[in-house]
Amino acid sequence: MSLQNPVFIPGPTNMPEALRKACDIPTMDHRSAAFARLYRPAVEGVARILGTTSGEVLMFPSTGTGGWEAAVTNTLSPGDTVLAARHGMFSHRWIDLCRRHGLKVQVIETPWGEGVPLGAMEAALRADTGHAIKAVLATHNETATGVRSDIAGLRRAMDAAGHPALLFVDGVSSIASMPFEMDGWGVDIAVTGSQKGFMLPAGLAILGVGPRAWAAMETAQCTRAYFDLRDMRAACAQGAYPYTPAVGLIAGLAASVAMLEDEGLTAVYDRHTRLAEGVRRAVAAWGMQPCAARPELYSDTITAVVVPAGCDGTALVRHAADVYGVAFGVGLGEVAGKVFRIGHLGMLTDVMVLSGLATAEMCMADLGWKVRLGSGVAAAQEYFRHTAAAPLRAVA
Repeated sequence: MSLQNPVFIPGPTNMPEALRKACDIPTMDHRSAAFARLYRPAVEGVARILGTTSGEVLMFPSTGTGGWEAAVTNTLSPGDTVLAARHGMFSHRWIDLCRRHGLKVQVIETPWGEGVPLGAMEAALRADTGHAIKAVLATHNETATGVRSDIAGLRRAMDAAGHPALLFVDGVSSIASMPFEMDGWGVDIAVTGSQKGFMLPAGLAILGVGPRAWAAMETAQCTRAYFDLRDMRAACAQGAYPYTPAVGLIAGLAASVAMLEDEGLTAVYDRHTRLAEGVRRAVAAWGMQPCAARPELYSDTITAVVVPAGCDGTALVRHAADVYGVAFGVGLGEVAGKVFRIGHLGMLTDVMVLSGLATAEMCMADLGWKVRLGSGVAAAQEYFRHTAAAPLRAVA
């Protein structure tokens, strides 16, 4: 696969050259004042992107999965009950992680292509009159299906039920690309990673931890060591780490925050919405549709394209890689083979998106699918031509 070609997977995303260079720093004493000066701007910037003034930002050398584990093990005890909807591969994996830690998971089975079912979640919380449910788990952006869930609506449902459960949100493929309001939505722990909206290599699990989550740690009994939030909090208060940090990635994160804020977060979110809509118009021109069941569920960072009957989405992804050196995402879990995924987040422009759509069309034609070459590209071109684009420097 040519490294000259952009990737269209939902992460890791394309890296701006400036961020690659920002990660490339000499060895630094991570217990020095110099590291503290590098670390604090990254933490403060992430808090702004999360939309929190009451929460604290912590970063582990890990990925989003490590962030899930940290959220669960620091606030809950074996035998505790958590509530979650299973509506995609990543919501499924969070459920599986909880069970491995000895937690009881009350699962609301939901069709893949739907979001978090607010009514069912509220009903389950209302039925829990003894407040056995200690936490609600929600995936903001289900990467497997291209579905965005309504986290503000989930908080309203929890409040309407009068339930005190904590709210944990996986924002791995949404934060820094789509609006996220940790304080406004009453999120107790938000989890993300470095390799998606922040446009960095994988290697940082990033958490926003709110006051109620800190309070829950006083009685939590799940085992943790490497992911102990209290150890990390104590060290980071001194501008240090309880062990060796990923110094280069933290330097890159500070630069990423500066780049995002230079573009303006509203402009970043608008750009993702615009590129996503261009992709969706191409999908419609192909005679196909997103996996997401309704427009209000459409993700602005990933579109899972439902392939025609008799076609194999995985075959298209393999063909794109083998023949054209371009990466798309395969379908996962229940939608394996039934979809292929086009990631449209991070460092992307109109021109880059058009190249991905053109490649997808060539693959369809090569595989004998019914497609008119140029149809999807033309639909996206027409949309992009008549909508305002962000300045190129904002994502260069």
